[in-house]
Amino acid sequence: MISSRFSDTELPRVLQGISHGAMVLALMFLLPWSSFASGQSGGATPPNIYIAGSGNTSLDQHVTRLLREQIGDSVELVFIQNDQTPVMSGIPVITIGPATFTRIRQINRNTPILALLVERKFIQGYANRTPGQVSAVYYDVPLLRQALTGKAILPQSKRIALLASTESVEIYEDLLDQLAEYNLEARVFVTDSDDQLIPTLVRALNYGDFLLAGSDDAIYNPRNIKHILLTAYRRNRIVIGPSQAYVKAGVLASGYAPFPAMAAKAGELLQTYFETGTFPEPAYPNEFRVEVNEQVARSLNIPLPSRDWISQYLDDLMQSNQEDSQ
Repeated sequence: MISSRFSDTELPRVLQGISHGAMVLALMFLLPWSSFASGQSGGATPPNIYIAGSGNTSLDQHVTRLLREQIGDSVELVFIQNDQTPVMSGIPVITIGPATFTRIRQINRNTPILALLVERKFIQGYANRTPGQVSAVYYDVPLLRQALTGKAILPQSKRIALLASTESVEIYEDLLDQLAEYNLEARVFVTDSDDQLIPTLVRALNYGDFLLAGSDDAIYNPRNIKHILLTAYRRNRIVIGPSQAYVKAGVLASGYAPFPAMAAKAGELLQTYFETGTFPEPAYPNEFRVEVNEQVARSLNIPLPSRDWISQYLDDLMQSNQEDSQ
C-alpha cells in the first residue's frame, strides 16, 4: 500500500482515482527545450507541462518533484484539475498510472501522451498504433534481466521454469530467444484454472532450477502467491519476480526501476518531443536495482550476494554480451 512517504517499491496497480484536464497554447510545446531555458533567463513566464495525476496524492507529489528536478525551472509543471477537459490537439500530457492514461486517451485520442508507471504489455499496443503520439517509460523490468537475477543468485542454474496462462504465454517469447546467449534455457508450463495451478507448478519446479514470474495477474496475484511460494520453497526452488512488491510477500528477489531513473528517462523523452514534435518509442529506464528477501534466503540456506553486487553483475554481464554481439 502506498504510504504518505512514497517509496520505489510500490506497484502501479494500486493507483486509484484520476485527474484530467485542459491544455494551453500549442506553440509552447513546439519550441525546443533550449528555447524554454533561454526564455526563462530573459524573464519570460515559463511554459506549462500538464500532468494528469493518479489521484494518490503522495505518489503524484513524489513523481512531480522528481520530474521538476529533471526539467528544472525552464518549464512549469501544472496539474490538470478534475473539472477541466482537454480541448486542444497537439499538446502533450504526462499521465501517472494506467487508469489515468486510459481516461485521457478516451477524452481526446489526438492528445500526445507520455505515460508513466505503466507496464510494457499495457502500453505497447497504443504506441504501435500511434507512433510518435504515445510514448512511455516502462515500469516493469525486462524479463531477461529478471532471469539473470536468478542466475546471479544461483550461478550453477541452467534451466528456468515459466508459468503462464494461454493468454499470457506470449509475454515470454522474446525471453526464450534471448536465453541461449547466456547459457540458459526455459520452458513455459501452461495453466488455465485454479485446479491446474499447483499440479502444473509442481511440474515446472521439477524442470527448472528456479521459477521466473512474469507480469501475469491471472497467475501472480494476491490470491495465488502464497500457495505458489509455499509450493516452491517446499521443493527448495526460489522464485524471482515479477516485481519488487512481491519480494515483501516472500519472493526471494526481483529487479525494479528506481523512481529517479524513471523520471530521468521521462525527461529524455520530453526533450525529444520538444525538439522534434514527436515522441520516441517507449523505453525502459537506464538504471535498475534489485530487491532481495534476506529472510527467505536464510530459510533456504542460499548465500545471497549484496543488492549492489547483483545489480552491477547484471549491468556488466548484459553490457559484455551486447558488445560481443556487435
